[in-house]
Amino acid sequence: MADILYTYKNQVYVNLTNKCDCACTFCIRSHQDSVGNSADTLWHKTDPTLEEVIAALDAFDFTGYDELVYCGYGEPTCALDILIRSAEYAKEKYGVKIRVNTNGLANLYYGRDVIPELATVVDCVSISLNAPTAEEYTAVTRPKFDHAFEGMLEFAAECAKKIPDVRFTVVDVLPEKDIEASRKLAESMGIGLRVRRYA
Repeated sequence: MADILYTYKNQVYVNLTNKCDCACTFCIRSHQDSVGNSADTLWHKTDPTLEEVIAALDAFDFTGYDELVYCGYGEPTCALDILIRSAEYAKEKYGVKIRVNTNGLANLYYGRDVIPELATVVDCVSISLNAPTAEEYTAVTRPKFDHAFEGMLEFAAECAKKIPDVRFTVVDVLPEKDIEASRKLAESMGIGLRVRRYA
């Protein structure tokens, strides 16, 4: 059975689902079975139920940890109901902040605006920008949706209206000119950009 919770760089992560609506060329899950030191594998045979996620939360010692990050070997918003309900539980019982690392395509995935639901419990949304133009984004992210780049930007803009901390990320495998173009795009939207190390 795959790990539901794992730690990496002093943070606690929730590996909620292996479903994903992208096939990013750089995705770490295509190269190895886990991340960090505490997980043997992050590949679920069957995605965990809400009860299993809550049991994993209750079995974990949150001493010294103040943030719970929904990010595993899949897109966490593909399990939106379990994400929200388990985040509510963790926030109430353990007093942690909630961050969701996402590709920003949840509204396209569900065909509706899910941001008000996320805003009830999420403190921070980190959105994978991945590239500064639609053409480059599609090439590197390989999303299942048409107009995914535009949908992701719209998702980010709407999140910024309702969620306290919203940021874009790119991976440092991008050429420097693309990182700078991504930074300018993020700045034009009033959203910060973090450059993630590829590891």
